[in-house]
Parts: sequence; C-alpha cells; structure tokens
Amino acid sequence: MGIGGWTYEPWRGLFYPKGLAQVRELAYVGEHLTATEINATFYGRQKPASFAKWRDAVPDGFVFALKGSRYCTVRKNLAEAGESVENFLGQGIVELGDRLGPINWQLAATKKFDADEISAFLALLPAAHEGIALRHAIEARHESFDDPRFYALLRKAGVAVVLADSPKYPVLDAADAAPFVYARLQNASADLEQGYEDAVLDDWASRIGALSAQGRDVFAFFINGAKERAPAAAQALIGRLADV
Repeated sequence: MGIGGWTYEPWRGLFYPKGLAQVRELAYVGEHLTATEINATFYGRQKPASFAKWRDAVPDGFVFALKGSRYCTVRKNLAEAGESVENFLGQGIVELGDRLGPINWQLAATKKFDADEISAFLALLPAAHEGIALRHAIEARHESFDDPRFYALLRKAGVAVVLADSPKYPVLDAADAAPFVYARLQNASADLEQGYEDAVLDDWASRIGALSAQGRDVFAFFINGAKERAPAAAQALIGRLADV
C-alpha cells in the first residue's frame, strides 16, 4: 500500500516531519508505507544508478511500481511499440531487484479498444528481463475497454487491468486477470484528514483482505484526488489490513 512518488512539497510538515532533509524523504516513505509508484519513468529514461540508489534507500519488502514509458503507450499503434518496450526495460530497472513491483502501462485516455492491437501489444511484454520476473498491468482509460474480449486477452497473457477508482475514467474491474491486483485510488477529499470516510477505507480493507486470502498480491496506490492526503490514507489502509 502506498502513494505516487515521494517528492511533493505539501507533504512536508504534514506527512514528513518538519526539518526532514529532502534526501531522506524516500527512506521515510520506506519506514511508514510499503510501496510507491514511480511516475518519472513515464516521462523519460532513468539511470541504473538511480534505481540502485532508490533500492538501497528502502527496507526489505518495500516495492516500487513503475509507470511504463509514454513512448510505449502514447502512440497511434501499440503493436509498433516493441523497440520502445525494449528500451524501457533496458534502462536499468533490474537494479531494483526484489523491490521491483508491477509495471503500469497507462494508455492514453483517447485510446480505444482494438482486440488485434491490444493482443499484439501484450505479446511485447516479456515475463522476465535479465533474470528478473516482470509483472505487467494495463491502465486503459477509455470506456470501450470494458469489453469481455479485453479481459479475456489479459487472462490469457497473465496481465492485470488497473482498477482506477477515479471520477474521470471508467472503472475496469477484472481481479482474476492476473495473479496480482493493481489499484490506483483517486477519490480522496481534502476535507478529510485521511482523505476518505472510514467506511470507504473499511470497504477497501475488506476487499483487499479477501483478495490476499485468495493468494493474490495486491498493490494499491493513493495517487490523485487530494494528493496531500495520500500518505495518511495509505497509512490508514495499512492499519486496517493489519487487523483483517
């Protein structure tokens, strides 16, 4: 359970203690949460040394989910993304080792479902890279993806669909598509200290607990909405799951 990134000015003095050095912020996240989603990988290549530095800043069991490169996903024909996928995987993500979580391939909001195109794109996503197992998730944000054919393709490939609990995009929910579940929770309210009503957090805890009991790994990130409330929401959910 975690947040998006770790550098966000409003978290300073609210989540991060006053006076905490910025270079210590990721370590602080690692001490209080269990995961984060790296958005910088969507915009450009990172250095192997950066992945290694991030790996060493957090404890065992912490996980980094990665946003797949926009050069792979924001294109007219996803079937032609092979070289870009190889470039993304080759930038040094294996430096994360056992802290490497799933890769979120977030599609453009205007991208409509085409079975042949999606099938070809899924075939470009390898199960491993340089000996490190990979887990893939597709964040489709157009309503046309709410299609049994899309879910069937995901199940065949063992790729998850991102459950984006968002007021802007359709909720695509196929928890059985892969051995893990990837959720991006984006409905936080600035008026609530924990971002969500207790009943909503209780519901998520119950749902995640049930999925975990089925043997599925669950990665849930509080991303948008009132982002300043994301760490508190993640901590509240972690506390609830400890009691499930």
